[in-house]
Amino acid sequence: MNNLDYGVVGNCRTAALISKEGSIDWLCFPLFDSPSVFSKLLDKDKGGSFSFIVPDNYCISQKYFRGTNILCTTFTSDEGKFEVLDFMPRYKTHKDEYYIPSEIYRYIRLIEGKPRLRINYNPVMNYARDTVIHKKFTDFIRTFSQANGNDNIYLYSSLNFDSILDQEEIILEKDEYLLLSYSQKLSNIDIDRAYLEYQRTKVYWLNWNNRSRKFLRYRDVVCRSLLILKLMSFEPSGAIIAALTTSIPETIGEVRNWDYRFCWIRDASMSINTLIELGHQSTAKKFMSFVKNILKSKSDSLQIMYGIDGSRTLTEEILPHLAGYENSQPVRIGNAAYYQKQNDTFGYLMDVIHSYYFRFPGTLGELEEMWEIVRSIVKTVYTAWQTPDQSIWEFRNIEKHFVFSKVMCWVALDRAIQIAKILNQTDYVVAWEKEATLIKDDVLRNGWNSKIQSFTQTYDNPHMDSSLLLMEQYGFIDATDERFVKTVKRVKEELYHNGLMYRYKIDDDFGLPSSSFTICTFWLIRALFMIEEKDEAQRIFNQMLAYSNHLGLFSEDLDFDSKQMLGNFPQAYSHLALINTALLFAEEKKSINFIKP
Repeated sequence: MNNLDYGVVGNCRTAALISKEGSIDWLCFPLFDSPSVFSKLLDKDKGGSFSFIVPDNYCISQKYFRGTNILCTTFTSDEGKFEVLDFMPRYKTHKDEYYIPSEIYRYIRLIEGKPRLRINYNPVMNYARDTVIHKKFTDFIRTFSQANGNDNIYLYSSLNFDSILDQEEIILEKDEYLLLSYSQKLSNIDIDRAYLEYQRTKVYWLNWNNRSRKFLRYRDVVCRSLLILKLMSFEPSGAIIAALTTSIPETIGEVRNWDYRFCWIRDASMSINTLIELGHQSTAKKFMSFVKNILKSKSDSLQIMYGIDGSRTLTEEILPHLAGYENSQPVRIGNAAYYQKQNDTFGYLMDVIHSYYFRFPGTLGELEEMWEIVRSIVKTVYTAWQTPDQSIWEFRNIEKHFVFSKVMCWVALDRAIQIAKILNQTDYVVAWEKEATLIKDDVLRNGWNSKIQSFTQTYDNPHMDSSLLLMEQYGFIDATDERFVKTVKRVKEELYHNGLMYRYKIDDDFGLPSSSFTICTFWLIRALFMIEEKDEAQRIFNQMLAYSNHLGLFSEDLDFDSKQMLGNFPQAYSHLALINTALLFAEEKKSINFIKP
């Protein structure tokens, strides 16, 4: 069973998926959302990859270098042993400036003996639409698209270029390196430079990880998920992407295949709150800059999602020439959900803005600029909360009065009220409190179904929805409130199946969902914990951890029966929820706060 057994490496500009056998099967250059250079992930025959071919008697294992985003794949046989250290350079050069080139190093370290290998270097540009030409120069191999000669990449190596291109057998007798770069290098590239870049990148990640809060339980789980969340931040703009991939299906053979290489305000805001909570405020500051840039004018409306550069139009396109992950078509690039109406988005963003005001002392100008955004969002919420929307689940052709969307509209006003109090804006506090009360009363009156004794998905249906489990987490209702307790139990009764949660169990635009949305099970665990069913919460949490891949990574979905990971990968949503859930059970390891790393 293919279980998305991939590691990921990146540097907050782009990232690569590397199989447990050491093959780069997904890489977009120069940015997260650029066309792919390797896309075997989405078409085994056409997609192209960058791998090591070894005899069948070699054993291959894989792990991360502890506390870093450096991936180590080890090849072992009786004749010898070597490891490949994959990383994308990232380290500080000046104050608040980082070196993050669009490139990946493959440092081949000889451990013992004389192992044999071949190099499979097979890039296929532009989502495998373009054939390529290789041209050898003194210092590098230039690979370019036959259709567009300006679309090129550069391979540097200490190995013989003909041996690479012809897949000749290589007997490893010393350390070697491969460097694939989007740009031609101006500095001299040799084994010493490769080793230096490795050490600099390792130190960066170790220092970054050291600034995280530490815990006595689930420390490694939290650490890996935090490192994944950091990888998914886009340094140039501050955006946080939802996942590194496109079109990995929610269910094999079905059509729920989407491009997640964009910044959803919901996902990003939740990720940022998690990073803030664990001690990483610089990423949060960058995201707030992103928010300011997408809302430069008072006339700019808030979309649910943006391109990583803040672009608003994310035109969706189907690539029919690609077979798809495990032959699941279509393969999509772009995402038509960008124009949807999802009223819950306002609440997540205002929640993170609230954290911004509490945690980040800014200049008067910065605070005033953010205050304008707060007032603009509130003005929008005043109208939006009374109208139907497409919900957190992004229904494409369904608009209803979703209970959770209205809860998050209340959250938007509640956090805005707290911000206004910080700024001594009394008049706004009074007006907004009245509107917040109207929203809450409306939800309690129309969202509660007295017949089944539970909150429901919408005002006009009796169905359960996993998002209802978040009502307490955002402060809308107390965990001891009988209505919340009954709702949690009802949701579990109807949506919990084979150890995993459905989002909902009604037909949507594509029929009945047949896989579990990973984050929903983490939501259930938290809700059970909060209503004092802690043993059950602990049991389900430990069970969930066993469903990750070999490196502790999660995708968006899980198959109910096989527990195969499905959906785009790795998923920020899943990892932020894993962290937040682990903190319920993890005892913090206290340190001396005034000592800096």
